[in-house]
Amino acid sequence: MTVAAASIGRPEPFIRWGYALSALAGIAVMISAVIIGNLWFLNFVHVFSSLLWTGVDLFMGFVLGPILRRMDLSIRRQIARQLTPRTLFLMPAVSIISGTSGWFLAVDLGYTALDWPAFGWVVAALALVTAMTILGLGFLTPVNVMVCLELQKSEPDLRWIGTWMQRYFYAVAMQGTMQIAIIVVMTRFRMGL
Repeated sequence: MTVAAASIGRPEPFIRWGYALSALAGIAVMISAVIIGNLWFLNFVHVFSSLLWTGVDLFMGFVLGPILRRMDLSIRRQIARQLTPRTLFLMPAVSIISGTSGWFLAVDLGYTALDWPAFGWVVAALALVTAMTILGLGFLTPVNVMVCLELQKSEPDLRWIGTWMQRYFYAVAMQGTMQIAIIVVMTRFRMGL
Protein backbone atom coordinates (compact mmCIF):
# COMPACT_ATOMS: atom_id res chain seq x y z
CA MET A 1 0.00 0.00 0.00
CA THR A 2 2.83 2.44 0.85
CA VAL A 3 4.68 1.55 -2.36
CA ALA A 4 1.55 2.27 -4.41
CA ALA A 5 0.97 5.56 -2.57
CA ALA A 6 4.61 6.62 -3.04
CA SER A 7 4.53 5.89 -6.78
CA ILE A 8 1.39 7.99 -7.28
CA GLY A 9 3.13 11.22 -6.23
CA ARG A 10 6.32 10.49 -8.21
CA PRO A 11 6.23 11.58 -11.86
CA GLU A 12 7.16 9.01 -14.47
CA PRO A 13 10.54 9.51 -16.15
CA PHE A 14 10.56 11.06 -19.62
CA ILE A 15 12.81 8.35 -21.07
CA ARG A 16 11.27 4.94 -20.50
CA TRP A 17 13.91 2.34 -21.17
CA GLY A 18 11.38 -0.48 -21.54
CA TYR A 19 10.18 1.22 -24.73
CA ALA A 20 13.75 1.49 -25.98
CA LEU A 21 14.25 -2.23 -25.38
CA SER A 22 11.04 -2.99 -27.29
CA ALA A 23 12.27 -0.88 -30.22
CA LEU A 24 15.62 -2.68 -30.18
CA ALA A 25 13.81 -6.03 -30.08
CA GLY A 26 11.83 -4.99 -33.18
CA ILE A 27 15.05 -4.05 -34.97
CA ALA A 28 16.57 -7.41 -33.94
CA VAL A 29 13.55 -9.21 -35.44
CA MET A 30 14.05 -7.28 -38.69
CA ILE A 31 17.76 -8.16 -38.77
CA SER A 32 16.85 -11.80 -38.16
CA ALA A 33 14.35 -11.73 -41.04
CA VAL A 34 17.00 -10.31 -43.37
CA ILE A 35 19.67 -12.81 -42.29
CA ILE A 36 17.39 -15.86 -42.35
CA GLY A 37 16.23 -14.95 -45.85
CA ASN A 38 12.74 -16.37 -45.43
CA LEU A 39 10.59 -14.35 -47.85
CA TRP A 40 7.36 -14.84 -45.87
CA PHE A 41 8.99 -13.70 -42.61
CA LEU A 42 10.62 -10.67 -44.25
CA ASN A 43 7.30 -9.74 -45.90
CA PHE A 44 5.52 -10.10 -42.54
CA VAL A 45 8.03 -7.80 -40.81
CA HIS A 46 7.69 -5.24 -43.61
CA VAL A 47 3.90 -5.28 -43.72
CA PHE A 48 3.50 -5.25 -39.93
CA SER A 49 5.94 -2.37 -39.35
CA SER A 50 4.49 -0.44 -42.28
CA LEU A 51 0.97 -0.85 -40.90
CA LEU A 52 2.14 0.43 -37.52
CA TRP A 53 3.96 3.39 -39.04
CA THR A 54 1.14 4.38 -41.39
CA GLY A 55 -1.62 3.76 -38.86
CA VAL A 56 -0.01 5.76 -36.08
CA ASP A 57 0.96 8.60 -38.43
CA LEU A 58 -2.52 8.89 -39.92
CA PHE A 59 -4.26 8.58 -36.55
CA MET A 60 -2.04 11.18 -34.89
CA GLY A 61 -2.10 13.54 -37.85
CA PHE A 62 -5.73 13.47 -38.85
CA VAL A 63 -7.57 12.36 -35.69
CA LEU A 64 -5.62 13.18 -32.54
CA GLY A 65 -3.84 16.31 -33.81
CA PRO A 66 -6.95 18.33 -34.66
CA ILE A 67 -8.54 17.34 -31.34
CA LEU A 68 -5.46 18.38 -29.34
CA ARG A 69 -5.28 21.76 -31.07
CA ARG A 70 -8.63 22.65 -29.53
CA MET A 71 -7.97 21.30 -26.04
CA ASP A 72 -7.03 23.27 -22.97
CA LEU A 73 -3.28 23.55 -22.31
CA SER A 74 -3.50 21.47 -19.11
CA ILE A 75 -5.07 18.58 -21.04
CA ARG A 76 -2.54 18.86 -23.88
CA ARG A 77 0.23 18.87 -21.27
CA GLN A 78 -1.02 15.63 -19.70
CA ILE A 79 -1.45 13.91 -23.06
CA ALA A 80 2.02 15.01 -24.22
CA ARG A 81 3.56 13.71 -20.99
CA GLN A 82 2.06 10.28 -21.64
CA LEU A 83 2.22 10.12 -25.44
CA THR A 84 5.71 11.45 -26.20
CA PRO A 85 7.63 8.85 -24.14
CA ARG A 86 5.63 6.10 -25.86
CA THR A 87 6.29 7.37 -29.37
CA LEU A 88 9.88 8.49 -28.76
CA PHE A 89 11.25 5.04 -29.61
CA LEU A 90 8.27 3.53 -31.44
CA MET A 91 8.13 5.88 -34.42
CA PRO A 92 11.85 5.88 -35.28
CA ALA A 93 11.95 2.09 -34.90
CA VAL A 94 8.96 1.38 -37.15
CA SER A 95 10.18 3.82 -39.81
CA ILE A 96 13.63 2.21 -39.85
CA ILE A 97 12.22 -1.33 -39.82
CA SER A 98 9.66 -0.60 -42.53
CA GLY A 99 12.08 1.06 -44.92
CA THR A 100 14.93 -1.37 -44.38
CA SER A 101 12.81 -4.53 -44.62
CA GLY A 102 11.08 -3.03 -47.68
CA TRP A 103 14.41 -2.53 -49.41
CA PHE A 104 15.58 -6.10 -48.74
CA LEU A 105 12.17 -7.40 -49.83
CA ALA A 106 12.40 -5.41 -53.09
CA VAL A 107 15.86 -6.85 -53.74
CA ASP A 108 14.71 -10.43 -53.00
CA LEU A 109 11.66 -10.05 -55.26
CA GLY A 110 13.76 -8.63 -58.12
CA TYR A 111 12.16 -5.17 -58.12
CA THR A 112 15.53 -3.44 -58.05
CA ALA A 113 16.47 -5.10 -61.36
CA LEU A 114 13.37 -3.94 -63.27
CA ASP A 115 13.63 -1.89 -66.44
CA TRP A 116 12.21 1.59 -66.80
CA PRO A 117 9.30 2.61 -66.47
CA ALA A 118 8.46 -0.15 -63.96
CA PHE A 119 11.58 0.78 -61.97
CA GLY A 120 10.02 4.23 -61.52
CA TRP A 121 7.67 2.71 -58.94
CA VAL A 122 10.70 1.48 -56.97
CA VAL A 123 12.21 4.98 -57.14
CA ALA A 124 8.88 6.47 -55.99
CA ALA A 125 8.72 4.09 -53.02
CA LEU A 126 12.34 4.78 -52.07
CA ALA A 127 11.89 8.56 -52.38
CA LEU A 128 8.71 8.56 -50.26
CA VAL A 129 10.16 6.34 -47.54
CA THR A 130 13.37 8.38 -47.42
CA ALA A 131 11.46 11.68 -47.22
CA MET A 132 9.12 10.35 -44.51
CA THR A 133 11.99 8.95 -42.46
CA ILE A 134 13.97 12.19 -42.68
CA LEU A 135 10.90 14.27 -41.80
CA GLY A 136 10.05 11.96 -38.89
CA LEU A 137 13.54 11.57 -37.44
CA GLY A 138 14.85 14.99 -38.34
CA PHE A 139 11.88 17.22 -37.53
CA LEU A 140 8.81 15.57 -36.00
CA THR A 141 10.57 13.64 -33.24
CA PRO A 142 12.84 16.51 -32.11
CA VAL A 143 9.96 19.04 -32.14
CA ASN A 144 7.73 16.63 -30.25
CA VAL A 145 10.41 16.19 -27.58
CA MET A 146 11.17 19.93 -27.35
CA VAL A 147 7.49 20.83 -26.94
CA CYS A 148 6.93 18.06 -24.39
CA LEU A 149 9.91 19.26 -22.34
CA GLU A 150 8.65 22.86 -22.54
CA LEU A 151 5.18 21.75 -21.42
CA GLN A 152 6.71 20.14 -18.34
CA LYS A 153 7.96 23.52 -17.09
CA SER A 154 5.89 25.25 -14.42
CA GLU A 155 5.38 28.23 -16.76
CA PRO A 156 5.81 27.07 -20.36
CA ASP A 157 6.39 29.62 -23.13
CA LEU A 158 3.04 29.31 -24.90
CA ARG A 159 4.02 31.55 -27.80
CA TRP A 160 7.10 29.41 -28.50
CA ILE A 161 4.99 26.24 -28.24
CA GLY A 162 2.35 27.72 -30.57
CA THR A 163 4.94 28.58 -33.21
CA TRP A 164 6.52 25.13 -33.17
CA MET A 165 3.19 23.31 -33.01
CA GLN A 166 1.94 25.18 -36.08
CA ARG A 167 5.02 24.00 -37.99
CA TYR A 168 4.57 20.54 -36.49
CA PHE A 169 0.97 20.25 -37.69
CA TYR A 170 1.95 21.21 -41.24
CA ALA A 171 4.76 18.62 -41.15
CA VAL A 172 2.35 15.97 -39.83
CA ALA A 173 -0.05 16.78 -42.67
CA MET A 174 2.83 16.35 -45.15
CA GLN A 175 3.75 13.06 -43.49
CA GLY A 176 0.14 11.86 -43.70
CA THR A 177 -0.07 12.82 -47.37
CA MET A 178 3.13 10.89 -48.09
CA GLN A 179 1.74 7.91 -46.16
CA ILE A 180 -1.30 7.89 -48.46
CA ALA A 181 1.01 8.19 -51.49
CA ILE A 182 3.08 5.21 -50.33
CA ILE A 183 -0.12 3.17 -50.00
CA VAL A 184 -0.86 3.99 -53.67
CA VAL A 185 2.65 2.89 -54.65
CA MET A 186 2.50 -0.32 -52.57
CA THR A 187 -0.89 -1.15 -54.06
CA ARG A 188 0.69 -0.86 -57.48
CA PHE A 189 3.46 -3.27 -56.39
CA ARG A 190 0.84 -5.72 -55.12
CA MET A 191 -1.17 -5.61 -58.35
CA GLY A 192 1.94 -6.08 -60.47
CA LEU A 193 4.26 -3.71 -62.27
